Amino acid sequence: MLRSYRPALLGKDLVAGVVLTTLLVPQGMAYAELAGLPPITGLYTTILGLVGYALFGPSRVLVLGPDSALGPMIAATVLPLVMAGGDPDAAVAYASMLALMVGAITVLAGVFRLGFVADLLSRPTQIGYVNGLALTILVSQLPKLFGFSVDGSGLIDEAVAFVRAVQDGETVAAALAVGVACLVLILVLQRLWPRFPSVLASVVLAIAAVAVFDLEARGVSLVGELPAGFPPFTIPGVPVADLALLFAGALGIALVSLTDTISTASVFAEKTGDEVDGNREMVGVGAASLAAGLFQGFPVSTSGSRTAVAYQSGARTQLTGLVGAAAIVGLLVVAPGLLRNLPQPALAAVVIAASLSLANIAGVRRLRRQRRSDFVLAVVAFLSVALLGVLYGIAVAVLLSILNVFRRVWWPHQAMLGRTEGMRGFHDTEYRPTAEHLPGLAIYRFDAPLLFANARTFRDQVRRIVDTEPRPTWLIVAAEPITDVDTTAADMLEDLDADLAAGGTRLVFAELKDAVRQKIERYELTHNIRDNRFYPTVRTAVEAYEAETGASWTAGASPYRLD
Repeated sequence: MLRSYRPALLGKDLVAGVVLTTLLVPQGMAYAELAGLPPITGLYTTILGLVGYALFGPSRVLVLGPDSALGPMIAATVLPLVMAGGDPDAAVAYASMLALMVGAITVLAGVFRLGFVADLLSRPTQIGYVNGLALTILVSQLPKLFGFSVDGSGLIDEAVAFVRAVQDGETVAAALAVGVACLVLILVLQRLWPRFPSVLASVVLAIAAVAVFDLEARGVSLVGELPAGFPPFTIPGVPVADLALLFAGALGIALVSLTDTISTASVFAEKTGDEVDGNREMVGVGAASLAAGLFQGFPVSTSGSRTAVAYQSGARTQLTGLVGAAAIVGLLVVAPGLLRNLPQPALAAVVIAASLSLANIAGVRRLRRQRRSDFVLAVVAFLSVALLGVLYGIAVAVLLSILNVFRRVWWPHQAMLGRTEGMRGFHDTEYRPTAEHLPGLAIYRFDAPLLFANARTFRDQVRRIVDTEPRPTWLIVAAEPITDVDTTAADMLEDLDADLAAGGTRLVFAELKDAVRQKIERYELTHNIRDNRFYPTVRTAVEAYEAETGASWTAGASPYRLD
């Protein structure tokens, strides 16, 4: 990129990098606390995430770093492993090891071209998952917004503990005022003036309010002095017994990170005219997490909001991210005390604003309107995250996506075909009623690969068709949608053909793909189902039936229907 860099882009990338920094600093600190880690680790992670992706990532504009979607997952993985008392150093070590695992998983997935794993979350389950995540984040930040802390495991426990604390009068009025003011400012500015750095404005005003109104004396918690300088290269050490639990969490985090990265990359590739390479994206995001894990950071993902800010500010290359990383390093080296008076409720407001932008209520409404089964999937995924937690929620979401694919293969769409007046070809009689038919001929279409999972479905439906009176002489299978036949289905076809032949019905195939035909020959089915059973099109099969039987088209709909 540097060798082919055009000087005309330098000014835009520098300005975009400076603007991006104003968003990176407060969000990095806020998302670190969301993950249950010290705020400074969010800045370390931001720096290394930007540098790692700039060196290995393919996109010219994507911005990687701490992410609101990963925060609860990191906390759910790390915090149960930290000893009682919540030692921050131990939490950082666990989070860094988690980053190394996530990075290794994603890099290896990219090297072995496993980019398809990002498709394991279908769109309906993604919508349900992120909505559950948004609610989880919102509830987790409410105590900090109100100026106190609670102990609770899971959404319901935290919500109950929050309500009880409010009823017990633990609310710090000054903290609530600062948090609500910051939240309102961020939401209003984002709506009225999207390009304005609303997060930076709220942070600056909150720091000013601490100085003017002496909010620390009024019980408002502050971030405090950040460690000066940059952390040394560190290989985290954790007990071997905990590695298995960390790895389980790393798998879920890697999946969410890759899904977010590839989907965001696709959006911005359209804007920049680039092509998305899922495998290279895996290597890029994996390198970013590996880099963060070696410098006291935690796993990273792509941020759609920060990428949008960078792009709108003029970013056209990864130099923008490097400028942002350099600016944060300068902050840590030159002015580490600049954010000492940043109120914790302001960080909570930043996270809550991110959770509200994460939610997709409109998507749920659209699913309910367009496809009820997908709406049910989204609701189940939402409840899984909300009730079981983010880690179990992502496992349920993936399982639901896989089961949904299996369900559609198991019970695919099926159709009886007929000829419609004024239209060429043969069409689904459910949607285009027919006015004539050929006596003794049934044309059946099965819209899926023929596999072990649906072989019984195919067989039973064919048997129900041929049991119709009068029994069909020919049953033509419109096989163009059948993209595969496995050995279980092949055995079924052999038995089914024998049964139909015994009853006087010939099983015929039309439009069967050459690759599938070769498999049938390899299974030795053609010893029984001979060449005269295969036709290149449905029309040629119908013409062969007419020629052999002398049947002619008769007024009235076909008697053969699907059950």
